[in-house]
Amino acid sequence: MSILERIQSSDDVKQLTPEELPVLCAEIRSELVQTVSRTGGHLASNLGAVELSVALHRVYNSKKDRIVFDVGHQCYVHKLLTGRREQFGSLRQFGGLSGFPKPYEAADDAFIAGHASNSVSVALGMARARSLQKQDYDVVAVIGDGAMTGGLSFEGLSNAAASGEPLLIILNDNSMSISHNVGGTDNLLQRMRFTPGYLRFKGVYRSVFEHMPKVYRFNHRVKERVKDLVLSDNIFTEMGMNYLGPVDGHDLQELETAIRLGRDMRVPVLLHVITQKGKGVFYAEKHPERYHGVGSFDPETGLLPPEKPSFSSCFGQSLCELAERDERIVAVTAAMASGTGLDGFAGAYPRRFFDVGIAEGHGVTMAAAMAKQGLLPVFAVYSSFLQRGYDMLLHDISIQGLHAVFAVDRAGLVGNDGETHNGCFDVNYLGAIPGMTLYCPASFRELRVMLEKAIFETEGPVALRYPRGGEGRYRDLHPEDEAILREGFDLTLVCYGTRVNDALDACDLLQAQGVSAELIKLGVLKPNAFPETLRSLEKTGRLLIAEDVCAAGCVGERLLAAAAARGLRLKASRLINVGDGIVPQGSVPELLREYGLDGEGIARAARSLLRGDEP
Repeated sequence: MSILERIQSSDDVKQLTPEELPVLCAEIRSELVQTVSRTGGHLASNLGAVELSVALHRVYNSKKDRIVFDVGHQCYVHKLLTGRREQFGSLRQFGGLSGFPKPYEAADDAFIAGHASNSVSVALGMARARSLQKQDYDVVAVIGDGAMTGGLSFEGLSNAAASGEPLLIILNDNSMSISHNVGGTDNLLQRMRFTPGYLRFKGVYRSVFEHMPKVYRFNHRVKERVKDLVLSDNIFTEMGMNYLGPVDGHDLQELETAIRLGRDMRVPVLLHVITQKGKGVFYAEKHPERYHGVGSFDPETGLLPPEKPSFSSCFGQSLCELAERDERIVAVTAAMASGTGLDGFAGAYPRRFFDVGIAEGHGVTMAAAMAKQGLLPVFAVYSSFLQRGYDMLLHDISIQGLHAVFAVDRAGLVGNDGETHNGCFDVNYLGAIPGMTLYCPASFRELRVMLEKAIFETEGPVALRYPRGGEGRYRDLHPEDEAILREGFDLTLVCYGTRVNDALDACDLLQAQGVSAELIKLGVLKPNAFPETLRSLEKTGRLLIAEDVCAAGCVGERLLAAAAARGLRLKASRLINVGDGIVPQGSVPELLREYGLDGEGIARAARSLLRGDEP
């Protein structure tokens, strides 16, 4: 039996001898590589957090104490150490183990964490709850992978520093988000001093003098005065936070000592830990950005399958071509240059490319100001991450009617990253922005044409929403508001984006069964009065619309309202969507099947509609 096989909880980790700990870390790295090479997932960040996770479980009891991970994708080692090793092969699979902390999986997962920068706020809230309820547990936040570039982390730090609550914040500093960190926060961390003997001295000093409080207090005042004169301060100490470190994040003994010291100080403490993303696996160490989030790969060589054309790569290429024509075009992204297809733009136009770090709200407002001063900003951002810029979309963009373009990547069902990453709310929240134009390309050709229209022909705020991955059987060009792709008389089937592929499959199935469906593809979701669709409904009297978005604020609701306003009395209607929008992990085909949005599911709903069945 391997050492890892014996580990079921924090208590088991505490029982290991110093000689067994390096062996455990090696076994964990092997398990990470073997599993993620099959399931895909976040590899490099977890390889870098092995020793840190082991040290945390040597000090804390995750069943009782609250370990808050941020960003949550660095929690794989934590899951292996808390009784989920046998389930680890189901990582990120439909019905399997999540790639993020999920309290419903185990009491060891303190809080859900799929987006960045919230851990300090969460940890402080838990610490305050502990104090008010007079309970006995420790709270630690583990913040890393660029999450400190997000403004929410500093809001939490500011409040935590003044709180006096016993709380440990561990900054897992690997100089990386997905790619290398940017901005002043990264510059600050690079300049901060490295004093490897300081923590060891401080621990000995405290143990010697803790039974002589008067001597300790006098010496402490003298020490602080000397430190103020000799050592430079940093932003954390200026805030009032007690700062420790940096320490070597791959030295288990030093880590454990530092974590215990930070815990036992019983004040707000920030412990600065230096780790290497991808540690222990040569290809992940060499290319940590490439192995940040990966699909399947060869575990021996790290060889990745060749990249296929995607909506993201098509967007990046198209934006480069348009930027060559007009120097006013600038690109903005939030730590997602590679994910959004902007690597090429960054190389070709470095002075016109702006990575703001994990700070979507700032990115939206900066784009607003750029637009106000005559530039043509294009902000490429994932759908679920743009949610954090909602106030800025309203306050800074919409009220002034500024012309900024939002390339909303990962719209709709994303898949294996689950609830926190599926882009099921953008049609709702973008549809609520006054003056917003919302395009929805269904093919690469449509994306190119719509992007050009968005930049040069559309006034005010404008967004294009498109999915992760590539196009399907539909590769045509119908950029108009509404396009009738199939004529029919039994029902009107409406879709947009890549759901057109499933709708075409459904039409084929229905035609083979003698059902005539009129298929309408929407190219513009807002503004759109749906004249062609309403004319079709006058003919068929039945509406079926398939959308991989939440029910609230979906296009189907707007279509029904438009039909009612026209005075149409429909024989039947059915909206196929993902309900409340909280969609679990799984491959996109599995999720489409689960929600009845694949070809068979749409055809089944159409037959049910024609029979007059209750939904």
